Amino acid sequence: MIDTDGECAEWSFPAEAGAVRAARVAVRDRLYAWQLDSLADIAALLVSELVTNSLRHATGPIGVRLVRPVRLGDVLLVEVSDPLPDPPRERVAHLEDESGRGLQLVAHSSRRWGTRPGRNTGKTVWFELAVPE
Repeated sequence: MIDTDGECAEWSFPAEAGAVRAARVAVRDRLYAWQLDSLADIAALLVSELVTNSLRHATGPIGVRLVRPVRLGDVLLVEVSDPLPDPPRERVAHLEDESGRGLQLVAHSSRRWGTRPGRNTGKTVWFELAVPE
């Protein structure tokens, strides 16, 4: 983990099955340390959805980054990066489908979300969670 002055935390996970659980635990632990307990469960859930997408569609390391809000009323920024340059596509999942709801969950549970090209390669999927006042 890289921690920048307590305002940012980031991790890199190998593209293997344990990455989802490890990312969920890391995000929860960091948010508890930042005393943002009310956001820990939803942030961990959304991160696990995005890391799962990365595992299914990309190879190589998966990055997770949190940017701590400066004050109450701000947003928590969460980013998940992988080496695949293609942006994710939001699908409409049918009742009998076992997958395809991850981005819908991110879209409905976050304040805003989107994608952008990665720093050097790949892409970053990000979302914001409002910090309760």
